Amino acid sequence: MTTTVTWKDNYRLKSIQYQLLFSIIILAFVLYFYSGFLNYVEMREGFSFNDPVLDLIKPINLTWLIFISIYLSLIAGIIILIKKPLQLAFAIQVYIILILVRMLAMYSVPLNPPPEMIPLNDPFVRFFGTGRILAKDLFFSGHTATLFMLYLVMEKKLIKRIFLILTIIVALSVIFQHVHYFIDVFAAPFFSYGCYVIVKYSRLRINAGFID
Repeated sequence: MTTTVTWKDNYRLKSIQYQLLFSIIILAFVLYFYSGFLNYVEMREGFSFNDPVLDLIKPINLTWLIFISIYLSLIAGIIILIKKPLQLAFAIQVYIILILVRMLAMYSVPLNPPPEMIPLNDPFVRFFGTGRILAKDLFFSGHTATLFMLYLVMEKKLIKRIFLILTIIVALSVIFQHVHYFIDVFAAPFFSYGCYVIVKYSRLRINAGFID
């Protein structure tokens, strides 16, 4: 998605204000229900399986590397996107769909954590989850999918490359820490790209409808 719209140019445009406000409200509702869903996921019994990739790797605690990569990416992403309201609204909409799809994926594939998992004590996830360390929010990797989504919605090539590198760092780190099965991480970018395409083409069809 390409746009040169800025807050200064369009602050007074009601259509942009309404779109952004509506997206933020929907995101708040989705995060609220997501919190309850994570409670459900943690309480239910899932299944484990032998992961040949994890069997080759001795678990390493990379918590700080993961947190630094994730939260610096999120802060940088917000700073970049907040200057372009249409692009920000688009990113929020993709993230909403990503959360909903991830909820469906976790519901469909109930997993217990890898046996040698080193728990990832993520304060943000704990706030929106059970209040304790989460272990069963596995398929697919939310951290990997979110960073890859930021890569997709960025416009400048250099920034996109930086976010792609950070996505790879986090993806490898959660595997080396045994936070996720390999398939959780491998599948995440595909789900993220699918959500990006859904929102992108939905917006194009809606815009085309208004023009017609």
